[in-house]
Amino acid sequence: MAEQPSPGNEVAVLGGGCFWCVEAVFTDLRGVKSVLPGYSGGHVDHPSYEQVCGKNTGHIEVARIEFDPAELSYSDLLRVFFATHDPTTPGRQGNDVGPQYESAIFWQDEAQREQAEAVIAEVEAHKVYDAPIVTRLLAPATFWPAEDYHRDYFALHPEQGYCQFVIAPKVAKFRKQFQDRLKK
Repeated sequence: MAEQPSPGNEVAVLGGGCFWCVEAVFTDLRGVKSVLPGYSGGHVDHPSYEQVCGKNTGHIEVARIEFDPAELSYSDLLRVFFATHDPTTPGRQGNDVGPQYESAIFWQDEAQREQAEAVIAEVEAHKVYDAPIVTRLLAPATFWPAEDYHRDYFALHPEQGYCQFVIAPKVAKFRKQFQDRLKK
């Protein structure tokens, strides 16, 4: 379970496929104070990575993102989210397949839920994707931090195959598309 955000900060909990990818993208975004990979939405307390990958816990791999709303609005954070994963494929991101890879937003209050609905409508209106968005809007659920070896995975293992072929291109695309929003 995660602690409360620092005073003045807010929290977003987002599932966009493998949490290594989500963490790697949001770590570089200006206004983000911390990103923690973990699990949310399931029915097992203190799930392990192996349990979640076994597809029997109901958890989704997520990132808990603490951000300063004075620097980065929740809506803008969600725009980055929708630009950096495929929200049209249920239960998969690329070759990562399973219910733990769902596209999901665990809203933390009604304002976040409403903003998420508005951003989804905006993305659909702009016809960014050829297929409908299937991102699930889910009520707040317990966030369970992932095991320590998952934290900062991309930064610590850039030579690892998954990092080179999946995460690095996603991060490069993000940095190019949102270069004006990167941390200095």
